[in-house]
Amino acid sequence: MKLSTPRWWYRRGRRAMPVTRLLLTPLSWVWAFATARRIARGQPAAAGVPVICVGNLTMGGAGKTPVARAIAVRLAAQGRAVHLLSRGYGGRLEGPVRVEPAIHSAADVGDEPLMLAQDFPVWVARDRAAGAQAAAAAGAQVIVMDDGHQNPSLAKALSILVVDAETRDDEWPFGDGAVFPAGPMREPLQTGLARADAVVLLRPADLEETAASLARVLAGPARLDARLAPAQAAPQGPVLGFAGVGKPWKVERGLQTAGCDLADFAPFPDHFAYDEAILRRLADRAEHLGARLITTEKDWMRLPAAWRERVICWRIIAQFDDVDALDALLLAL
Repeated sequence: MKLSTPRWWYRRGRRAMPVTRLLLTPLSWVWAFATARRIARGQPAAAGVPVICVGNLTMGGAGKTPVARAIAVRLAAQGRAVHLLSRGYGGRLEGPVRVEPAIHSAADVGDEPLMLAQDFPVWVARDRAAGAQAAAAAGAQVIVMDDGHQNPSLAKALSILVVDAETRDDEWPFGDGAVFPAGPMREPLQTGLARADAVVLLRPADLEETAASLARVLAGPARLDARLAPAQAAPQGPVLGFAGVGKPWKVERGLQTAGCDLADFAPFPDHFAYDEAILRRLADRAEHLGARLITTEKDWMRLPAAWRERVICWRIIAQFDDVDALDALLLAL
C-alpha cells in the first residue's frame, strides 16, 4: 500500500513533529550512509552522447518532469535530436524499451514516461546506462534524463537540480533538512548540491519573487528561475480535483490560483493506481456537487481509457524567466 507524503516533512520549527522526526532519525542515518556509499562506489558508463540529468534532492513533488520537458523543447529548438530517459517508476517493463503511447500504458512504463512520450522519444530502463546507450543507438544526439541525480551508473555532461521554490507560511522545500524517512531529503543538502552544475528554482505562477533566503542557501551552482503555469484556461463551472503526486496540496493550490471553481479536492499518494471503485466514488461525489472531475496530466495517464473522456486533463508547463541563460547553458554542451 502506498503512503501519502507526510505534510510535516516540509515544516520547520514547532510544527515539524520533532518527536516523530527523532524516532526516525536513526533510519535516516542508514539511508544517507547507503546513498553516499553507492554514489562513491559508482563507475559511470558513457552513453556516447551528452546526458543532461534533471534531478532533485527531495523524495518528490519538486517539478522535475515539467522542467525536463521544457529543456527538451529548448534542445529541439536548437536543432538537436533529443530523447528522454526514465527509470519508469511504477511500470512493469525493465527495458531498455522505447515508450509507444499507442501500445504502452502507465502500468507498463510508468506515468511520467508516458506523459513525456506525447512530445518526444522516451526510453524506459532500470539500467540507466543501457537505456542511454539504446537511445544513442536509435539516433539521439542528446539525452535528457528525468531523475537520477543520486544514480551513479551513467556519466552526466550536465547535472541540473530542480528545487521547489514555493515557500509559504512555515513550509520549506527541505523541511528541517532531515534525510528520509525523518524528512524529505534523499541526501544531505550540501552533499547533493556539490554535484550540481545548475539549480532551477521553480515557483508557482502566482509567486513573482523567489525567497531570498532560499537563493542564498543554494548559492554556488548556476541559478535559473522558472515558474509553473497552466497550459490551458480554467474550465467553466465547478470542478472536483484529485491528484496522486508528491505534493497533492500544491495541485489544489494551483487549481484555485488558476481560477478554477474548486468544489472539492481529493489527495492520493504519489503514482496512485486508480481502480474502478475509487473512480466511481469520485464521480458520485462530483455529481452530488454538480461538478466535473479534473486531475493532473500525470494522473490522467494512469486512468483507464474509459475514464479519460470523463476527466479533464490539467496540464502545466515550466516557463523559464531567462530563456537565453538556459540556451547558453545547453549550448555549452
